[in-house]
Amino acid sequence: MLDVVRLRVLEAVARTRSVTAAARELHYSQPSVSHHLARLEAETGAKLVQRAGRGIRLTEAGRLLAERAKEILGRLDAAEHELATHVGLRSGRVRLAAFPSAFGTFVPGAAVRLAAEHPGLALQLSEAEPPEALRMLRAGYVDVAVIFRYDDTAPEENGTRAIPLLDDPSHLVTPSGVPPGDLAGHAAGRWIAGCDRCRSHLLDLCAASGFEPDIAFTTDDYVAVQAMVAAGMGVTVLPGLALAAHRHPAVTSAELPGSTRQVLAVVYGEPPDPPGTAALLSALVASAADGGGQDRAAASATLLAHR
Repeated sequence: MLDVVRLRVLEAVARTRSVTAAARELHYSQPSVSHHLARLEAETGAKLVQRAGRGIRLTEAGRLLAERAKEILGRLDAAEHELATHVGLRSGRVRLAAFPSAFGTFVPGAAVRLAAEHPGLALQLSEAEPPEALRMLRAGYVDVAVIFRYDDTAPEENGTRAIPLLDDPSHLVTPSGVPPGDLAGHAAGRWIAGCDRCRSHLLDLCAASGFEPDIAFTTDDYVAVQAMVAAGMGVTVLPGLALAAHRHPAVTSAELPGSTRQVLAVVYGEPPDPPGTAALLSALVASAADGGGQDRAAASATLLAHR
């Protein structure tokens, strides 16, 4: 059986790319780090590191094991904190990753609810688009990943469970004074695209309307997108949450029928969830149901406290 301490050493060496830096981070001596690496090679029967000038680098086998070690250690750290809250929610932490417009709408309301109901439970927040949020969930860096998807396919990670939060309709966004109309009415104009998934959704919508959009600009910042539309640099499609989080006064929007993305909270495993995770899920569901309604000053103070 692989030794967890030695896996932690390998992961630190892989991340810092240095025996010296890994030793400093782990509070070990350099000979101790080298010893653990040598013992791990003996346990696995594989060459994991090799000399490269004055330093070392991981072999292909070393990189593979270091990646798995990162996931294993993340899940172990998560288990430690889950156990810390098993007897109650008077202390402990719960970690959430979510995409930007979720942070701009219903996540602050969920943070306020969680703090009010479980004041001893620390909430840690990370901003991440869905693919990265799911990677963080798999590695054990977060307990809940809030993602979106434009179809009914399951989340990409095996062993996960998705809890629906809300349906988020898409909107055609044009400069003020330019009626949105339908997509085909803007086929000859320029378009502004968002993140990879939003860009793919835009291409699908335009293809269904019989044209390929001339994408002149790309940015995943929904504030910047609206500023460009307001300046007449193109038109775009944005989800409702992005418009709810920030609305430029010089744009006009119209909902696109039949174009809705699902917003989901994703966790690992079957219920019952750890107490902290269950409390966060409950707060997310409640906040999404009431549109993220909250006292904005209280929400801001809560988010600042958990940075």
